[in-house]
Amino acid sequence: MSKTSNAVLGFLAGAASGALAGILFAPDKGKKTRKKISKKAKKASEDLKDTMSDSMDDLKSYVSEFVDEVKTRFNDLEKNVKKKAEEKVEEVEAKATSAQKK
Repeated sequence: MSKTSNAVLGFLAGAASGALAGILFAPDKGKKTRKKISKKAKKASEDLKDTMSDSMDDLKSYVSEFVDEVKTRFNDLEKNVKKKAEEKVEEVEAKATSAQKK
């Protein structure tokens, strides 16, 4: 994971634990406290899903660009190898023709 993703996850974890501590120490009834915890947990879960979704989109984009770059480089390399091979074939044919004339 990138440093940014780790920082975001750390922030979310800290915010969730802070909210949970605040709710647990608040002077509310048990039922109300459980509702608050449930709401905060759902919110934290949604935030985490959004963050992970964004991270996955970034990763997919990076991998796609990387694959495209590798394909381009491979195609360029293939063209260069073919060109060099054709040049060598022509060179050998020219030498063979020259040797036959002697």
